[in-house]
Amino acid sequence: MPRYFAIVPAAGSGSRFGAEKPKQYLGLLGRPLIYHALAALTACPEIDRVWVVLSPDDPWWPQYDWSELGSKLETVRCGGATRAESVSNGLRAAAMVAADDDWVLVHDAARPCLSAEMLAALFADLADDPVGGILAVPVADTLKRADAEQRVVATEPRDGLWQAQTPQMFRYGRLSEALAKCSAVTDEAGAIEALGLKPKLVRSDTTNLKVTYPADLALAVMILRGRK
Repeated sequence: MPRYFAIVPAAGSGSRFGAEKPKQYLGLLGRPLIYHALAALTACPEIDRVWVVLSPDDPWWPQYDWSELGSKLETVRCGGATRAESVSNGLRAAAMVAADDDWVLVHDAARPCLSAEMLAALFADLADDPVGGILAVPVADTLKRADAEQRVVATEPRDGLWQAQTPQMFRYGRLSEALAKCSAVTDEAGAIEALGLKPKLVRSDTTNLKVTYPADLALAVMILRGRK
């Protein structure tokens, strides 16, 4: 039976957030933002191990106590300049234990509201899938294309459009191959698509938000408090 592993790339600076520290270390309900994402993954019984890929010179990680997350959690200081590079380095770090047919879930460090139900849906929908897939939600809002002056030049049809989330789950061997061949991507599904394959969309919901701007952090607080 294939095993499940998780990689959380956490070498980014979070420059769009505009904070003094990387956004994955901003406070959220008394914990660093990334803690909540890691807690969801380490608490999942199907996942054997979780690697956090840090920047080689990250000074923030040692300032916190991660012991409550248990023995599944491991850190590797091999983060790269891009997400794809960090994930590729994380895959290499996992090579000693992961087989080609094992599943790898890649999850955003700044996506703290992942739930057990979302993970269960991902595992159930992709258990026998030949490609793998991602959590995603159908686009609900009307989409406008803007010009250089931020004026509307077109309304884009939203039929068939989905907003990608994480985790994104693919076989270890195939994901390693895809990122080696196509690293100029913004998510793992993009690399799989470059191989000519079609990842499956597993319906999630908007509570699995990515914290990008300060207002997102306030939303994450409300979502997590609501669950408790």
